[in-house]
Amino acid sequence: MTVAALIVVVASPDAYLQASISRMAPFTVLAVSVAVVTGHAGLPTLGQVAPYAVGAYTTARLALAGITAAPVHLAAGALAGAVVAGVLGAALVRYRGTVFLMLSLAVAELSATSAAGWQAVTGGTDGLAGIPAPSLAPVTPALVDDRAVLLYAATVTTATTVAAILLLHGPRRLLLLGARGNEDRARASGHPVNRYLWLVHTGAGAVAGIGGALLIHTHRWITPADVGFTTAAIVLLAVVIGGATSLPGAVAGAVAVLTVRDVVALSAPGHAPLLLGVLFVAAVYVLPGGLAALPARIRHLPRPRWLTRAPDGSSVAEPVARSMS
Repeated sequence: MTVAALIVVVASPDAYLQASISRMAPFTVLAVSVAVVTGHAGLPTLGQVAPYAVGAYTTARLALAGITAAPVHLAAGALAGAVVAGVLGAALVRYRGTVFLMLSLAVAELSATSAAGWQAVTGGTDGLAGIPAPSLAPVTPALVDDRAVLLYAATVTTATTVAAILLLHGPRRLLLLGARGNEDRARASGHPVNRYLWLVHTGAGAVAGIGGALLIHTHRWITPADVGFTTAAIVLLAVVIGGATSLPGAVAGAVAVLTVRDVVALSAPGHAPLLLGVLFVAAVYVLPGGLAALPARIRHLPRPRWLTRAPDGSSVAEPVARSMS
């Protein structure tokens, strides 16, 4: 369904729709990063905006310096995000629960404050604008066409999400699940839990750094407001709505949140926070497992009696239809 919707948007002549969808991509990659830390490592976080911001500003500075190759930007953003997340994770992963959440809140606030104050690098509160468009290779044209940008953003988002899913598959996922479920027992079995969590936090930082690079590629400007507490809170909300333990669910939750905030809220100006609150409450009470649990819940819904079949294999609907003919 997602692929079909993307094909429809790409084929559409509406350039504004294509630009709007492509600008959702950085937020969805950031949501994947948050889901890795929150859902799989069990550390509810608001601090992934820090590697996200570093990846974005690194990309912006490279582009302004004349280095416009998108693969270089993505690699540099991932590396910068991983380094920042690794440094922060060395201090943060020793804590759990509310303490970790509050410390990550401080990280989010410091990210926006640092971006606003470091004017020589970030442009201060005015931000950076007029950033050159990226190109896929030195011999290819810059990505300025809305359809091309959308295809590029969708490809990067899909590849990053799939890579994260594969890296968290199998024994690594089971190790994290066991450590999250009973940390004391995992430690007693000889598992270095903090090291596992640090590796996950660092890897998630690389994902967030890629999201930051994608932010520059799709928007071509950045301000401290893009990497502050509001972004951190909304992306955590999106992960909860999508399903914290599902990376595709995090993507779906991000799209749902941005659709409500940027599209649905246009018909009710000033009420975007209220609409997001309603969406959150509805998701928590109606879909405890988030949007990721929706297909399973639909499959387990009781079937209508007219769709059930008799012991001989015939449909109950058949005699009903005959009686009406």
